[in-house]
Amino acid sequence: MELADKVIVVTGAAGGIGAACARRFAAERPRIVVCADLDANATGVVASQINAAAGCDIAIGRACDVGREATVKALIDEITLSYGVIDLYFANAGIAMLTDPFSPDEIWDRQWRVNTMAHVWAARHLLPAWLERGDGYLVTTASMAGFLTSLGDAAYSTTKHAAVGFAEWLAVTYHDRGVKVSCLCPGGINTAMLAAMTGDAESSIALIGGGELKQPDDVAEILVRGIRAESTLILTHPEMTTYMERKVADHGRWVGGMARLWQRQRHLLD
Repeated sequence: MELADKVIVVTGAAGGIGAACARRFAAERPRIVVCADLDANATGVVASQINAAAGCDIAIGRACDVGREATVKALIDEITLSYGVIDLYFANAGIAMLTDPFSPDEIWDRQWRVNTMAHVWAARHLLPAWLERGDGYLVTTASMAGFLTSLGDAAYSTTKHAAVGFAEWLAVTYHDRGVKVSCLCPGGINTAMLAAMTGDAESSIALIGGGELKQPDDVAEILVRGIRAESTLILTHPEMTTYMERKVADHGRWVGGMARLWQRQRHLLD
């Protein structure tokens, strides 16, 4: 899929991967890039920066709490009414809270809503128009944790596994009806969310299995290439394929290795 003259929505666009991808999408000269996030002021700043760089009004900012179906629907309805059917919806917003089974239900519920159900709600309200016209593209952000795990955050790992599963199901179910689905699975990216785990992004890399710390702009470039190729799975770190293969080849050995890694690294969260 080419992004020129397309109607694009990006959630979690106030910073990090979302903001970088919104800027990169705008470079492809879409019809509009909608930058959506909880923080309306921050999305307005991102949109203004994009417009200044483009020399035209190509981006707008909108407030949206993707953890609530009503606001996801309202965003989709507004953009559809103003600009036509959304061509590409990037469900990117996500949260991590360093959880375990003893964490309160409301914390588990918030991660479930933002990391997984936001994708379900987006599909629920996008699919009717896409199926009617036989075309549409949903990109979701899961994580390396969606195939492996996230040391120190049970809810994040669980909800990201679910996000991967939902993206796969959509891709299989609607493949022959013109709906395209890509699941972006970042590894260690220099974002505020990663840094919040230990107070430093470089240190936090150890909790997700190591690898090179990449920048949000790197992810944006990888994502655009993946969308052009209509890849169902888009990885930011090539070594992730090897990790997945090793996990499947000998699951017990993989669990043992991750357990040993956790024993070495859990002091980072103390």
